Amino acid sequence: MTRVGASWIDQFDGLSRLPDDLRDALVAGSKVVHIREGTPVFEPGQSADNLLLLLEGTVRVQQRSETGREVFLYRVHAGESCVLTTACMLAFEDYAADGVAETDVRAIAIPRATFDDLAGRSPVFREFIFKAYSRRITDLLTLIDDIVFQRLDVRLAARLLELAENDHVQATHQMLGTELGTAREVVSRILSEFQRRGWIEQRRGEIRLIGRPALERLARSAGEQ
Repeated sequence: MTRVGASWIDQFDGLSRLPDDLRDALVAGSKVVHIREGTPVFEPGQSADNLLLLLEGTVRVQQRSETGREVFLYRVHAGESCVLTTACMLAFEDYAADGVAETDVRAIAIPRATFDDLAGRSPVFREFIFKAYSRRITDLLTLIDDIVFQRLDVRLAARLLELAENDHVQATHQMLGTELGTAREVVSRILSEFQRRGWIEQRRGEIRLIGRPALERLARSAGEQ
C-alpha cells in the first residue's frame, strides 16, 4: 500500500465539498490499495476494518446460503464505495456476505480510525456515507421486487444488456444464474429460447447480442407488467 495525493477526492460525489483541513486529514489517513482480479475483498465473519472507495475496477458483492447457493446483491464500480462495509463499520458488525474483485481493482482504503473521526466531525462526510447507503438500499429493494414479481426472461434480458460490452457478455450460465438468484438450468433454457429467436449467439463462456432491439423491448416490458 502507498500514500496517494488529494486529487482522487474529486472522483467521489460529495467529498469534493470537504473543507481543506478535512481533505488533508482524509488523505493523510488513507492509502491506495491494489487488488488482483478474482481476489476476495471480504468474506463472511471478517471484520470491516477499512472503507474502500474504488478508483478503478469493479467488486461483486454476493450472499451465500448455508446450502451453498449464491445470490448476487450488487456491484461496486469506480467512483463508488461499498455500502455493506459502511453498514458493518457503523454497526461494528462482521461481514455476512462476500466481496470479490471482478477485475483488477485500485481503491482508496480508509481505516476505521479515520472513518470514525471524519464521520464524527464532518457533516459533508456523513452526507456522503448516508447518500450512498440510501441509494444502495433502494437498489436492494428493487432486487427483492425483481426476484419476487418480475418474469425471469425479462430480468435475464435486462441483465444481458447491462453486462454487455460491444454486444458481448463474458459470463457462464452459472454466473448468470447467480446474478439472478436462480438455477443454471433455468438460465440455460431461457438462453436457448433467446437463441432460437435469433436474439443471441452462444459460445463457451460468452454470449453475443445479435438482436439487441428485441432484448431491449423485452427488458422494457418489466414496467408494463
